[in-house]
Parts: sequence; structure tokens; C-alpha cells
Amino acid sequence: MGPMTRNWAPVVVQKRAAKASEPRDPKTVNAALRAGVAVQVTKKYEGGTNKKGPATAIDTRKLDQDMEPVTFEKVTSEVRYAIRKARIEKKWTQAELAKNIDESPQVVQEYESGKVIRNQQILAKMEKSLVSNFEAS
Repeated sequence: MGPMTRNWAPVVVQKRAAKASEPRDPKTVNAALRAGVAVQVTKKYEGGTNKKGPATAIDTRKLDQDMEPVTFEKVTSEVRYAIRKARIEKKWTQAELAKNIDESPQVVQEYESGKVIRNQQILAKMEKSLVSNFEAS
């Protein structure tokens, strides 16, 4: 085997990059001022206050509502009655139906009362649970 030699490579240790919030830290700013580094300070208009913007600002939500009124499709009365009828024929409570479709009882109650915006995935789960269980019995 011959003599052993070791080739050592230099290791360079570097500091981590400064975070975006660190330059704004008062301690960092004061340390930079003491070291003689040029520091740029910008005062924001009404920065740190709880005042509203200028009165000429347009409320975009109102503008959108004025242009095109948005209505969401809610559960129709036929669907509400069909859910209720199938659930009663199975002799299930709203909580039992909710457990079968992995939803909260409040979801079933809102669908039967018609207060909720239609979600096709939940309606499909209800249909699958009520119809498949109805045909099995």
C-alpha cells in the first residue's frame, strides 16, 4: 500500500441571507447607523394609522353588484321533498343520514329546509345513500 496522504479541502462557512423583516428591525437600523452605513428611511403616508383612504376610492363590491346581480342556485322544493321522503321511508333521522354520507347533521337539515346553495357532490352522496339503501331493503 504506500504512504497515506490526506487531501484536505477548504471549508467555507457563510452567514445566512438576511430575512426581509430584518432590515426594518430597529436594532438593525441603529447598528447600521452607528457603523456609518447609509440608511434610507421612507415615511409612508398615514402609515400605522387606522384611517380610511381617500374619499374618491370606488367600492368594487358595490360596482360589481350594480353591474350584474349574482344569485346562486339553491335547492329546489322538489329536491327538498325527495330527500325528506326517502329519509322518512328509510326511517332515518337527519343525524343518521348525515352519518351515512359523512357530513354534519346541520348540512342535512339545511338541504331539507332549502337554505343552502346546491352542492352537487353532497347531493350525489345523499342520492347514493338513500337510493342504494332503499333498493337493498
